[in-house]
Parts: sequence; C-alpha cells; structure tokens
Amino acid sequence: MLFLFPSLAGITVFVLLPFMDVIRRSFCDAMGRKFVGMANYKLVLNNKAFQLAAGNTAKFIIICIPVLLLVSLGISLLLKNQRSRKEFLKTSFLFPMAIPVASVVLLWRLLFHWNGLINGLLVRTGIEKIDFINSNKAFIVLIITYLWKNAGYNIILWLTGLNGIPASLYEAAAADGAGKWAKFRYITLPQLAPTTLAITILSFVNSFKVFREAYLISGDYPHESIYMMQHLFNNWFLSLDMQKITPAAVLCIILFIMLILLFMKLRKNED
Repeated sequence: MLFLFPSLAGITVFVLLPFMDVIRRSFCDAMGRKFVGMANYKLVLNNKAFQLAAGNTAKFIIICIPVLLLVSLGISLLLKNQRSRKEFLKTSFLFPMAIPVASVVLLWRLLFHWNGLINGLLVRTGIEKIDFINSNKAFIVLIITYLWKNAGYNIILWLTGLNGIPASLYEAAAADGAGKWAKFRYITLPQLAPTTLAITILSFVNSFKVFREAYLISGDYPHESIYMMQHLFNNWFLSLDMQKITPAAVLCIILFIMLILLFMKLRKNED
C-alpha cells in the first residue's frame, strides 16, 4: 500500500476528483452553484447537434469495427500462408501507424480533394468530379482512413492468435477428412475467441481517435455525415458551454463503462 500510495494519490487528485466534480456540475447550472436536476440532461438529449454527433459516431462504430475485423482477419490468414515475403508484407501493413497524422491528412487531401488525383482520373475517363470532402462521400473517406490506419496493428494481433493454435488440431482434423472451411469454422474461429474479444475492444477504443483525421481534413464544422462526438465536445469546450459538456461527458462515460462490462461478461462466458 505504501508503494501504491503515490499512484493512488495522483489518480485521485487528477482523475477521480475531477470526474466527481463533472458529475456534480451535470446537475447544476453553468456556474455550478444552483441545482437544476435533470434539466441539463434533457437539454443535451434534445439538442440536434448532439443527436447528429451521437448518430454518426454510433454509425461509424457499427460499420467500421466489423469491417476492420473481417479485413484484417482475411489479410492475416493470407499472410500466414506466405513464406518468402511475409515479414516484408507485415512491415508494409504496419507502416501507416508510423506516419504522423498531419502527413496522412495531406495524403488524403491529395487523393480526395476536388482537384485531387482521384477526381483528375475521373475527369480523364469522362466521369464528373465527386466532392469527397463536402458531401456524404466524406463518411466513406473517413472509413477508408480508419481502416488504412488501424488494419496493420490488428493484423499482427490476428497473426499472434493464429500462430498460437496448435498444428496438431489441424492435422487431426485433416486425418478425419475435414476441409479448409471446416477447419476454419470448428478450429480457427473458436481458438481465436480471446483474440477476437481483445481486438474488438482495442478497435472500439481506436475508433474514437479518428477525430484527428476528420478535424484536420474539414475543421471544426465538417460535413454533417462526419460530425462526430469529438467535434461536438471540441466546439462546446471552446464556447465553455458547461451545461451541455458535463451531462454529455457523463452519458458517454456511462455508455463506455457499460460496453466494457458487456465485453468482460462475454469474455467470462467464453472462459
């Protein structure tokens, strides 16, 4: 306890106490003095900007996480069977993680800008230009950015899980006449259950970091299709709108804790 005391004191002062104050302020007026009950929560839930940001964030998570899991798993299965270029390909997929966000944004602007490379190719083929940044296509660009940025890390985790599966299981299944699909369904997938849960949690956490790319591409107020919760908090923080920030933060943290508990319960059931 003596060795833990400095860390516990720091967490208490800089994390727990501020969070308790956020909870208190979520039930008070802007100055944090007058108790207003659930009025702030009603204000946030009825706010159109909050509804738009929450809907876009939920849509992004629901679409991106399954797609990321499937894409990275498929690539890892292909890499596992590679012999000569396996290490080179693994490094290639990890390379996007080493690129600074500002450089990534510059790359996407060169590709998806109104006068970018993709629109240049479309014009040459006789197709009209597409406004990728200021239309609903911006959501697709954001998904591509997220997949490109995070697939490599997930591939390494999948490969670790695949390499941990005993080869004797596949040999026994082959002796019983099992095909590739049967091996994947009855051996690979069940053995990858712990890895799947871990990658899902990490992908969920990383999905909230996509704000950097969206912000650098489109600024404070991007197209409504990519207006995320992070944009909302950023704009409310700049305007010091405490009556909206505090209840929204509490709602998001409660939702996050509930999801983590759900993941832990699923992991416990699998064990």
